[in-house]
Amino acid sequence: MSASSLAMTTWARLSRIPAGKWAFSRFITLKAPYFASIRPRFEALRPGYCELRIRKRRAVLNHLGSVHAIAMCNMAELAGGMMTDVTIPPGYRWIPKGMTVEYIAKAETNLRAIAELTSMPELGESTELPVSVKVIDTHQKTVFQAVITMWVSRKRPN
Repeated sequence: MSASSLAMTTWARLSRIPAGKWAFSRFITLKAPYFASIRPRFEALRPGYCELRIRKRRAVLNHLGSVHAIAMCNMAELAGGMMTDVTIPPGYRWIPKGMTVEYIAKAETNLRAIAELTSMPELGESTELPVSVKVIDTHQKTVFQAVITMWVSRKRPN
């Protein structure tokens, strides 16, 4: 597993300094503005693993007062995408191809998304990479889980 991406380099620099995790999270949402709606806070990032958190706040709630299903989908896609980005070798790119989700329980607290990859398949010209993500509440209960199919392919020369 390679960690030569810009994201990994930036994380390595910022995560060690005061407010660095906040700055990294802000950097990522400037690069991919849609994710700013959930205000993620990255907690850990390394090849094969990404962890981020969101706070339960009015902007991410549904009509029942729990965290909206799509906010959890956003968390899953961001965690899975960042984990994929810092895991695949240089010379490859990725894009989500599909996502299967399961809503297990009401999300009534702050949440933590964890994307993990236990083994990296052999990458050819293009490969489907299944990425598992769990969303856990503050009581350590899994409230949501997803498998995101990432399409990983070689970058084309410019």
